[in-house]
Amino acid sequence: MATKLKFGLLLPHFCEYASAESCIEGAKKAEAYGFDSVWIRDHLVFEPHGMEGEDNTHIEGLLILAAIAPVCKKLILGTGTMISHRSPIHLAQSMAGLSTLCDSNIIMGLGLGTFPHEFEAAGYKKTTLQDRANIAKVNALLCRRFWAGEKITYKDDYYDFKDVELKPTPSKKIPIWYGGGTPASCRRAADYCDGWMPGRIPTATFNKMVKYLEEQCKLAGRPMVTTGAIPITSIDKNRDVALSKVNVKGLINEGNTPAKKTWVRPASGTFSTVADIEGLLMAGTPADGLNHIVFDLRFRYADWYQQIDLLGQEVLPAVRA
Repeated sequence: MATKLKFGLLLPHFCEYASAESCIEGAKKAEAYGFDSVWIRDHLVFEPHGMEGEDNTHIEGLLILAAIAPVCKKLILGTGTMISHRSPIHLAQSMAGLSTLCDSNIIMGLGLGTFPHEFEAAGYKKTTLQDRANIAKVNALLCRRFWAGEKITYKDDYYDFKDVELKPTPSKKIPIWYGGGTPASCRRAADYCDGWMPGRIPTATFNKMVKYLEEQCKLAGRPMVTTGAIPITSIDKNRDVALSKVNVKGLINEGNTPAKKTWVRPASGTFSTVADIEGLLMAGTPADGLNHIVFDLRFRYADWYQQIDLLGQEVLPAVRA
């Protein structure tokens, strides 16, 4: 049976090889090969993760998607994920505006953000993890109300505005997916989102979280939400060459940090081998329960077009056969 799995690409709009031209031309190639989507990251004051180098170049992702929308009519435009350092008015207006360029063919990933300093830079006084969780939920709920055409008066600890109404409104529903790989992210996705998309996450952890997500959706009286993932990906003539292009040590070390305490540990108790991070690093078939996979080629942006060709000519036809 042919797979119903959808496939996307994370665009090179950040770090050393960031290029608007590469994003646009790469999106054109992706559409021609039959990819389903292209995605951007979101930052205000970008600090690269240690495993991806030190170049803090970051081209505003929504501008990149706006440039792609008129030339790639078939692609879904995804945000993986929007960080709620914008006001909900700004966020709702930006996404609704983007929707007019692509017939609302959008997925809005939404998350807490890793770095409190980005919220501080945007003028937020409260930047704890709980504050950012509150802000993300408020943004999601208010965006839906703005997109439905409501005139809104709202006040809480973060926002205070009166009689705001936005036009245009999206012609179709914009699904909101929660970005994160923890049990809390599953609960938030089941609470108020349409999908759940962790970033890079080991297969064993993904499978455990999907079961937990299913339980949370049942408790909320909702159908199972859509699931996605954004694994680090490297394609080459053989596995050894592909792995040689990736900071495998950095990825393994990431698994052993306190921030990843909810990941399922290997039998040894410590991540130490490529096998331990299967799924986080794409080197096999997608996990069961996955609806949409986004290839993260950040270690291969130097040969971005070649990677798209290999995925489009060899990988997609094989998995869709």
